[in-house]
Amino acid sequence: MKKAFVENISPGDTIEDEFALVERTVLQKRDGNRYLNVILADRTGQIKGVVWDNVRGIAAAAAVGDFVQVTGSVSEYRGTPQMVIRAMAALPPDAVNPDDFLPATDMDVDQLCERLVNITRTFTTPWLNHLFEAFWQDEDFVACFKKAPAAKRMHHAYLGGLMVHCLSMAVLADKIASHYNGLDRDLLIAGAVLHDIGKLREFDYTAAIDYSDEGRLLSHMVIGIEMLDEKLREIPGVPREQANLLKHMIVSHHGEPAFGAPEPPKTIEAVVLHYIDDLDSKINAVREFMAKEDSSQTWTSYHRLLGRHFYMGHGQDENPKV
Repeated sequence: MKKAFVENISPGDTIEDEFALVERTVLQKRDGNRYLNVILADRTGQIKGVVWDNVRGIAAAAAVGDFVQVTGSVSEYRGTPQMVIRAMAALPPDAVNPDDFLPATDMDVDQLCERLVNITRTFTTPWLNHLFEAFWQDEDFVACFKKAPAAKRMHHAYLGGLMVHCLSMAVLADKIASHYNGLDRDLLIAGAVLHDIGKLREFDYTAAIDYSDEGRLLSHMVIGIEMLDEKLREIPGVPREQANLLKHMIVSHHGEPAFGAPEPPKTIEAVVLHYIDDLDSKINAVREFMAKEDSSQTWTSYHRLLGRHFYMGHGQDENPKV
């Protein structure tokens, strides 16, 4: 049974506990001797570890993605806790509680899914009604959709994160479609729901959230097109042009080739979808980052990916001195 979670580990602690092995890299010191850098994780976060002795034996004892039993002590390196590992061994998956290792949304995913289903059932476009009924009647698809994360690190990087993200985008799409004349509401919401379905297979989330072999080779956009095509083949009489417009939203939602989009958005619905996706992912990323910061501080630490500090106010002091 797991006893020590990463968020509670401090320099000076002695550790003998279970973790997920997220990364493992053998490096070489200046004197030619090897050492091992690892990243260990549980549902509360990650901690770096280092192995100085018996490097070959410990490196061979477990693979990335394994649950591991670790013995070591915690020191401080460059201002953050680091575990000096003396022993590490792989654990069988049935020997641990998976809930200890993967972060998950605290929202009711069944209720989220019901809301998403109900939104798609307001469509007035017949072929989209048939398409989504095909998806919602696929029990394996729905089960995976409820569980999948939306990312490895950047945003909604927890179990259920994809459902949270897609529902939020669908709600935003509905509001925006009512604001701007000429938008195809059904197509825009359909794109919001389906734009990331390839992530159901892009990620493996057994011990930690990481890319599957299929995800690394193809990307979630290619996988998403395959999944959409599978369902489209079940529906007779789908307008080819409309199906292509929906596929275009999947392949263009990252916006620019530099950010992984095979094509930039070339329809007004695809443009809107891209910005909704970017907005929702950025808001979640900033909120998650701020939630982990010291609430007594006025500013967060530096966010490397977004390249800035974020203002949090004046903490518990509602009337700071001028």
